[in-house]
Amino acid sequence: MPRAPKRRRYTLEITEAEEEDYSSSSSTCSSSFPSSFSSTSSSSCYPLLSSNPSTPEEEEKEEEEVHAAAGTPRPPQSSPSACAPPTAFAAAAPLSQSSSPEEEGPSTSRALPDTESLPRNVIDDKVADLVGFLLLKYRTKELTTRVEMLSSIIREHQDHFAVIFSEASECMQLVYGIDVKEVDPTSHTYVLGTNLGLTYDGMVSNEHSMPKTGLLILILSIIFSQDDCVPEEKIWEALNAMGVHAGMEHCIFGEPRELLTKVWVQEQYLEYRQVRNSEPARYEFLWGPRAHAETTKLKVLEFMAQINGSDPRSFPHWYEEALREEEQRAQARISTTHDTTAMASASSSAMSSSFFCPQ
Repeated sequence: MPRAPKRRRYTLEITEAEEEDYSSSSSTCSSSFPSSFSSTSSSSCYPLLSSNPSTPEEEEKEEEEVHAAAGTPRPPQSSPSACAPPTAFAAAAPLSQSSSPEEEGPSTSRALPDTESLPRNVIDDKVADLVGFLLLKYRTKELTTRVEMLSSIIREHQDHFAVIFSEASECMQLVYGIDVKEVDPTSHTYVLGTNLGLTYDGMVSNEHSMPKTGLLILILSIIFSQDDCVPEEKIWEALNAMGVHAGMEHCIFGEPRELLTKVWVQEQYLEYRQVRNSEPARYEFLWGPRAHAETTKLKVLEFMAQINGSDPRSFPHWYEEALREEEQRAQARISTTHDTTAMASASSSAMSSSFFCPQ
């Protein structure tokens, strides 16, 4: 058997701030970056791992052997130092816990019992292999089944499918913004698609390109938590803590500054504007029109609460704001329906008048 590459787990803490700080900062858009939580999920979201005990050459050879043995393609590699560990994505989630740890709901990756009988490094390896397999399925737009995952990836560890699949799915959501959704409970068939209704994954026509929706969701959630706009420097504080730096090529996101200030602005997911009367010039980010059209604040809050093992109502300031937006959207739909009905009625009346009163 080839030796599995050694992996270590990562955690990241960001200083916690009280939620009431945000409610007083809407006019200045300069409140502090909100708090995080420590993710206990596996850091095996391949290819984001660095392996300290081995040299880069040994690690690369070991990864090739593992994927060859599993019969799965090996995702592209990049400098480990340029890649943010997946727990960093979870840790940067802008949620401030208003409840005690004892009141939190269980995370999908925390308390699954079958982890106790299988070494952590074996689970990490299988999660890594399954993430690579799911990325290939997403790239080729193919469905997959539980049977296929068991036979191709899990193999002799089939009793531990639940925890491996759970952690791989969580990794797909956090890092890549890809949802693994069961579409047929009978055959356990799954489809992979971008999360929260977003339609742009940032992939280019390159077999090594990776989905970038996970980072976009993180940026949108930070903006939402900062009362709808956030200074550029606060965004980079969060990304730098994750190992994502402006001007440094990243294995998934490419050059992050170009992605945020050009690509996503051109795609209308983000608005990037100069802070009024700032000298020297400073900039801030807001949601763009496409983000407003494709997703909602409530969806973003529900997603971030889910990965935090909590409930959206635990964050009343953001929850109330999300509900206000839902109400505004509902009112807009009603208004549009009324306008359409009125126009149709007027058009019908005009046609009837013309029919009964010919010139």
